[in-house]
Amino acid sequence: MTVTAAPPSNAVTGSDTHHTTAIVGGGASGVLTALRLLGASTDPRLRVEIHEASGIVGRGVAYGTNDPRHLLNVRSRHMSAFTDVPSDLLDWARDTGRSVDPQAFLPRLDFAAYLQDRLARVADHRLSIRAGRVEDVAPLDPAQGGGFALRTGGVVSRADDVVLAYGNPRPRPLVLDGDELPPASWHLSNPWDLAALRTLPDDATIVVVGTGLTAVDTVITLLAEGAGRRVVMVSRHGMLPHAHVAQQSTAWVPPVPSGDLTADLLADHVAEQVAAAARQGVGWRAVVDGLRAATPSLWLRLPLAERRRFLDVHARAWEVRRHRMAPEVAARLQGYQDDGRLSVLSGGLRSVADRGDGCLVRAGQLQVPLHASAIVNCTGPATDITRSSDPLLLALRERGLVRPDPLHLGLDTTVEGAVVGDDGVVVPGLHAVGPPRKGITWESTAIPEIRGQAAEVAATIVARAGVRVTR
Repeated sequence: MTVTAAPPSNAVTGSDTHHTTAIVGGGASGVLTALRLLGASTDPRLRVEIHEASGIVGRGVAYGTNDPRHLLNVRSRHMSAFTDVPSDLLDWARDTGRSVDPQAFLPRLDFAAYLQDRLARVADHRLSIRAGRVEDVAPLDPAQGGGFALRTGGVVSRADDVVLAYGNPRPRPLVLDGDELPPASWHLSNPWDLAALRTLPDDATIVVVGTGLTAVDTVITLLAEGAGRRVVMVSRHGMLPHAHVAQQSTAWVPPVPSGDLTADLLADHVAEQVAAAARQGVGWRAVVDGLRAATPSLWLRLPLAERRRFLDVHARAWEVRRHRMAPEVAARLQGYQDDGRLSVLSGGLRSVADRGDGCLVRAGQLQVPLHASAIVNCTGPATDITRSSDPLLLALRERGLVRPDPLHLGLDTTVEGAVVGDDGVVVPGLHAVGPPRKGITWESTAIPEIRGQAAEVAATIVARAGVRVTR
């Protein structure tokens, strides 16, 4: 695929040139990056374009829900858009009549409103939002000013820097015996399509494949809005996320292990710290939270083979403790289990047979097949870009502008977020923020980590632009 584009006629070279940053993705990662860019400088030469397929920013996958029962899994006091203003979300909540409890877990849709409000507060002529899905990004000839041409449908725009902030892709396809589960009316491949969930019969039995946070939200919508529905959750491990405790007033800062690291040694270290904390009357949650700041550096210290072992052996046990449910959500799930409306199974999906109006499912420890009205795929994002059918990722790979990280969890980047091309060399002006950096930093999906990445990338772009920095 080839795209030829010249800089727009109003673009000029020299010190008066507008420096445009195109942010691909208008979810939390994209909005946080735009906020940091616009806040870093008031220079009118700095321009920011957010390219969002829906045309509505601030939502993305994580915060696009319209179900108020879907709650954040991080307390309000940790969810500010600005590291240097930790009270900002709470200030906004107070001003808009929402809960000001710093220990509370706000609805996800409220956090989307917060991001939209904060972006609107700094928006001026330097910000534009472009609706439509970016299908290609092509480098431009340096002799013509350099930068990139972005194609959205039949429209081509130019940017000096591009930030890939496209968030989490859709779930991995369900595969049985080497074949993907075929399309069918009962096969719901998109767990965020709440309209499809809500149209299921009120007495339906639904199999939810996956037991992570997305699966939890799916179950809440299904069971809260259908009094006669029953859900069977199934995954390889059958492990639900743990719950936050109502309030945690103790802290534990584990020592960072020195010397060579392996996945098993790291797991042993965590277990030892949990035991040491328990002897002091401190719960394991404080240990996990105390390791948060050190996690990226520990991940980078693991040799590649040990990162793979961590993914194979230890990752799920870590994730269910690290990414926890709000107490209210955990209580709701427990209530459904107590009422017999929710079952959680290990062992994964074993077979599925089409029965026209539904399907026959063998899963986990079920002794007899289950007739289900629907199967919902909540297996987690399809992170391997070499298997992606997304037009933009296909185009970027064809041009050699991106390659997968060694674990195929996202893009290959530097620790600072500069994208590494297929030749192993950094692509000047191409950056990544958020989930696409998971393979390099491991923790790259929560707001505290993403806002730090956004600030770092924004600082790099402002330095490249040579514009005045706001003090």
